[in-house]
Amino acid sequence: MLDPACSYRPVTFYQRRGKRIIDAAVAAAGLLITSPLFALLAIAICLETKGPPFYCSMRTGRHARPFRFIKFRSMVRDAERMRAELEAMNEMDGPVFKIRKDPRMTCVGRFLRRTSLDELPQLVNVLLGEMSLVGPRPPIPEEVAQYEPWQRRRLAVTPGITCLWQVSGRNRVSFAEWMKMDMQYVESISLKTDLKVLLLTVPAVLRGIGAS
Repeated sequence: MLDPACSYRPVTFYQRRGKRIIDAAVAAAGLLITSPLFALLAIAICLETKGPPFYCSMRTGRHARPFRFIKFRSMVRDAERMRAELEAMNEMDGPVFKIRKDPRMTCVGRFLRRTSLDELPQLVNVLLGEMSLVGPRPPIPEEVAQYEPWQRRRLAVTPGITCLWQVSGRNRVSFAEWMKMDMQYVESISLKTDLKVLLLTVPAVLRGIGAS
């Protein structure tokens, strides 16, 4: 259950329905258009390292509901097992683990991360209604367990593929600033805000600032 303190700006039925219709339509069109690219990237991943082309993990969605998150695999197959050995190299503060030059990353994976193409399979999550095009990034349960009460407010809305954090420097932003950006989105959520974030995402992806 979501913490009672996790209030947010009321979203009308029509706003919520409109956002969902746009999400589903764009996700369906995106999956159809990029299907050849999906195949090429999957083949490239499998040719470089053994293992499936996709990486799936449990994430925390709206109202703390768990769901299976999908992305292209950008690391070696046993990356999760190796994480404990790399904890001392973590470059982020707060309950988040990120390394700019992660030794677990594959060559194809570096390209995918730099271009954000590793996020492409999340269109499936959007189509299923587990994610939105725009919204706070979905955290792993272990991170949520370490949240302060006010930080749990980001779970009041559907998580997204892109957000204010991603268009504002990503890994160059501190954890506290990241959470404040998510609070800003939760407080001002609207189709207009979503459109603004989507438009800012294009140049942010092209520049690759903060990607790792």
